[in-house]
Amino acid sequence: MSNPPLTLLQKWKSLRLPWRRHFLVGKDLAGNTYWEFHDRGNPNPAKWRRILRPNPSLNLHHADVKIPPAWHQWLRHTRPNPPTIEEQQLDLVRQERLKILAAEADKRWEAKPRYIEDPSKETRKPALEGSGIWVEKKLEQQEVPKEVKREEVWEGMKKQAEEGGETVVGGKKKQDPWKQKRAGPGEEWQPQGWTPGAARKP
Repeated sequence: MSNPPLTLLQKWKSLRLPWRRHFLVGKDLAGNTYWEFHDRGNPNPAKWRRILRPNPSLNLHHADVKIPPAWHQWLRHTRPNPPTIEEQQLDLVRQERLKILAAEADKRWEAKPRYIEDPSKETRKPALEGSGIWVEKKLEQQEVPKEVKREEVWEGMKKQAEEGGETVVGGKKKQDPWKQKRAGPGEEWQPQGWTPGAARKP
């Protein structure tokens, strides 16, 4: 008991006397107190309202007050009983132990060899065939620039439009797979233009 008068005062405030409106429920390790009282405007008189009063000695803004998870559950009515001081101390020890275990896990992870190295240091190698021989590019593909290939594709598309269904790329004819599908009876049918008739007078 670090401060007996304060503890006795808190016990006195926690007594649920009939003339009191606010009752002290408990406090956390930072010195914040938690209170419970009846809200007069609440249509459900059986439900108590729960609030937090920050420690005045810390001189903190309400947004800077850190609420422990157990007290946070109690304030939201998801926990029926308030946490005790011993329970809060054990939770603090658990958090410190969790930080130590996380640091040890990070050290073990850093000690393991990395399978994925820096891509800037990695030298790219050519692909392998099934037999394990390096695949080299053909001399024709290395010598032919991209502009010549584009021209060949463009000429092949022109010939396809003229001949109807065949694409010529690099001197080879490529059969159009949709050529046979276009031979249907209604493939060439086009609707006629619509001309509105004269309106009939009544």
